Amino acid sequence: MTASPNPIASQPARHASSRAALPDYLPARMLNEYVYCPRLFFYEWVEGVFRESADTVEGKLQHARVDSAPTPLPGPQEAEAVEIHSRSVTLSSDTHRLIARMDLLELSGGLVTPVDYKHGRPRETETGIELWPPDQAQLAVQALILRENGYQCQEGIVYYVKTRQRVRVAFTQELLDSTARLAAEAWALAASGRIPPPLDNSPKCVGCSLAGICLPDETRTLQHLPPAPAPQQLSLFDAFQPAPAPQPGQIRLLVAPRDDLRPLYLNTQGLRVGRSGDVLQVRDNNSLLQEVRLAEICQVNLMGNIQLTTQAIQSLSSHGIPICYFSMGGWFYGITTGLNTKNVFLRRAQYRLAEEEWFARQLARRLVAGKIRNQRTLLQRNHIEPPPQALRELKDMAEAADRASGLEELLGIEGNAARIYFQNFGGMIKAEPGQEDAPRFAFDFHGRNRRPPRDPVNALLSLAYSLLVKDLTIACYAVGFDPLMGFYHQPRFGRPALALDLMEPFRPLIADSAVLSAINTRMVTPKDFIQVGPAVSLTPEGRKNFYRAYELRMDTMVTHPLFDYRVSYRRLLEIQARLLARVLEGEIGSYPVFVTR
Repeated sequence: MTASPNPIASQPARHASSRAALPDYLPARMLNEYVYCPRLFFYEWVEGVFRESADTVEGKLQHARVDSAPTPLPGPQEAEAVEIHSRSVTLSSDTHRLIARMDLLELSGGLVTPVDYKHGRPRETETGIELWPPDQAQLAVQALILRENGYQCQEGIVYYVKTRQRVRVAFTQELLDSTARLAAEAWALAASGRIPPPLDNSPKCVGCSLAGICLPDETRTLQHLPPAPAPQQLSLFDAFQPAPAPQPGQIRLLVAPRDDLRPLYLNTQGLRVGRSGDVLQVRDNNSLLQEVRLAEICQVNLMGNIQLTTQAIQSLSSHGIPICYFSMGGWFYGITTGLNTKNVFLRRAQYRLAEEEWFARQLARRLVAGKIRNQRTLLQRNHIEPPPQALRELKDMAEAADRASGLEELLGIEGNAARIYFQNFGGMIKAEPGQEDAPRFAFDFHGRNRRPPRDPVNALLSLAYSLLVKDLTIACYAVGFDPLMGFYHQPRFGRPALALDLMEPFRPLIADSAVLSAINTRMVTPKDFIQVGPAVSLTPEGRKNFYRAYELRMDTMVTHPLFDYRVSYRRLLEIQARLLARVLEGEIGSYPVFVTR
């Protein structure tokens, strides 16, 4: 019996020879990123991924004065007779296929000295202060470009804003030659289509704005785990096994455990949302009800008949804030988002692997088994007296899901597990509503029903699942997936199949838990429900109360069982979506489904 290789990593490069053409020129700033971290360069230049941080925002503000007042640069002949400062000058080199926008060029005595502004501080050594290698390379690119355009250039300067110091570097031939080689290496990496591995426990990752996208420690840990042995009766591609956990403290938490931004829910029918600058204005007829800053929200949820102006939609899209549309009863219709994710190559890998039956089967196995295990854990933790028979059956079904031979068998296993789980769901409801609330309704749960839900608990469950699939659809768009192309849930017109796939293990942990919390803590009571025909639904006030219960659950901190750090459930959804992307891109061998301890 031999160890199985990684079946995904053995696939062709994720960006095949049919990759779209690269830009004509490599920006000097991107060579700076390449020297700092080739993986960061690949994300930003090849895949078009970028995320702001405090440092990048502050750097933009510091460059604003230079960029807002460009001044012309005299030609090489005129430069010998003038002494001026030219700001925000863009030049290119056809020889090296490089382009640079230079912050400041000082012309004196026929010599041109580029001056670059940097947000941070210079490098301190035993001999004094000097440039950081990425800054040195970026400045040398400017020298290569200036010389090719006929200017004399012997040295450059970086002005570090934090310390207000100017640091010089001489443009020796050795420096220029090494910079040209680095540019050629960056071009070759971009053309190869293979993302470099993450840095190994590097301090550079701590301040990187893309750390939450790159997941360097998580990816390296999953890459270094030993492959599981393949049972002889299974094919090579059936050899996915749960990965052993790394040692505690091995993974650094490089992103904020929770997001300070908050979702905005608009629940009152007839509202109209406009924009004034970077502020959303919520109005009822002509009355201004509320103002919300765009910088404080991560999504906008419109529940029913609520209007957005074109200006508001444009601003939300340009800020990368998705707009989610629901029916008044909570049915998730769709989403509007800007062109903020440019990674078409991940979607190409997603489409290719969605057609591979072996891959869909293995991913579906892990998702369904994880869901059943989480259902079992929820019963153990919350049921007033967990039935031993139900717990044994759920355990057996989780193990059967790990061995299922196809999607049809998995559907049957999942359905049986759901039947047992919901037969015992009522034992986790512990609220005893008083008669004064609404004697017509009670939180008696006898089984799952939907379309329409015919009792209060099912109405809450349907709304919770609708909110959760919305949040996972947003996570899919943030990573670069097509949420309509799934692996376990097969494509259907208008259905976010991939979001439903990722949602399976989180149904009990987030949606069901939010429902139980809302009922047991009396955040939602029987008086918050109405009945229309056979359907039971929440009143506007009841929906508002449940949104609060759901968001409290999404903001709950949870320890990741594999990485041993604590993040909120909202942050966890994006982490798990990015780990699936690592699988599709061939960086790790199998998807680590989140199973709570």
